[in-house]
Amino acid sequence: MSEGIPEASAEPVPEAPGVDPGRRLFLARSLAVAGGVATAGVVGYGLSEGLGGPQLKRVPITLAKLDPRLNGYRIAVVSDIHLGPLLGRGHTERIVRLINEQQADLVAIVGDLVDGSVAELGEAASPLRDLVSTHGSFFVTGNHEYYSGAQEWLAEVERLGVNPLRNERLTIERGGAAFDLAGVNDVNGKSFDDAPDFARALDGRDTSRPVVLMAHQPVQAREAAKHGVDLQLSGHTHGGQMFPFHLVVGLQQPVRSGLEVIDGTQVYTTNGAGFWGPPVRVGAPPEVTVVELRHNFAG
Repeated sequence: MSEGIPEASAEPVPEAPGVDPGRRLFLARSLAVAGGVATAGVVGYGLSEGLGGPQLKRVPITLAKLDPRLNGYRIAVVSDIHLGPLLGRGHTERIVRLINEQQADLVAIVGDLVDGSVAELGEAASPLRDLVSTHGSFFVTGNHEYYSGAQEWLAEVERLGVNPLRNERLTIERGGAAFDLAGVNDVNGKSFDDAPDFARALDGRDTSRPVVLMAHQPVQAREAAKHGVDLQLSGHTHGGQMFPFHLVVGLQQPVRSGLEVIDGTQVYTTNGAGFWGPPVRVGAPPEVTVVELRHNFAG
C-alpha cells in the first residue's frame, strides 16, 4: 500500500439509526394481514347484505294536488328483484311476505324482476300471485326484462295477477277522490321495438289531480317532467350496490337513492331488493319501500 493512503476497513458500514430490517418486514406483513382481514370483513358483510332479506323503508311524500281524502295512501314499491341462479323462489316469498304485512293500498314493481327466461324462472316468480293490496299490483319493464324475453314475462306476470302498465294510465279511486297511476316501458325497450311512450301514457288526462308514474330508470324523469308528472317511482340503480359502482351510477342517473326533485318532478328511487353481478351490497342495503302519499294541509 502507498504510504498515506488508509486501508479499507473490513467492518460493515452500520445502517442509519432506527432502521431494523426485521421490524420493517414484521410491519409490512402485519399491514398486509390487517388489510386482508378488513377486506374479508367488508366482503363478508356485503355478502350477508346482498343475499339477505330486504329492509322495510317508509317514505312520506307530499303531493300538492293530492285530495285530502287520499291522505295516507300507501304504495309498496319494490324493484330489481333479479331472480336468477342465486335468488330463487325463497327470495320472492320473503318479499311478498314483507309487502303483505304492510297492508298496502297498491303494489308497484318497477322493473328488473328477472335474469332469465320464464322456462327457467317461472317457478321462482310464482309467489307473486300471493300479493295482496287494496287496488292491486302493477309492473313495468326494466332493462333486464328485455334480455330475458320481455313479451313472455309480461304475459307471465299478468297470469300471476300482476298488471303490466305498458305506456298506459289508469285511475285509482278511494272515497270519491282519485289520482292517476301510469307506467312507461324501460328506455332499453327502444332496441326491441317496445320503446317508452310518455305521450301515450300521460297526455289527455285530468291535470287537476296528481299522477304517479312507474318508470324503471330515474333518468326517465326528465321526460316525465315535461308531461307534468307529480311523482316518479324508479329503481335500476341498486343504490350504487358497492364501490366503485356508485360512482358510475352517479354519472348515468340523476338520483342514486331516495327522494329528489328533477325539473319539478319528485323522483323516488329505491335501492331494489336483489343484486346484479357479485352478490355483494355495501352501503346500499336491499329494501322494500312503503311510500305514503300526503296531502299538503298547510297549502
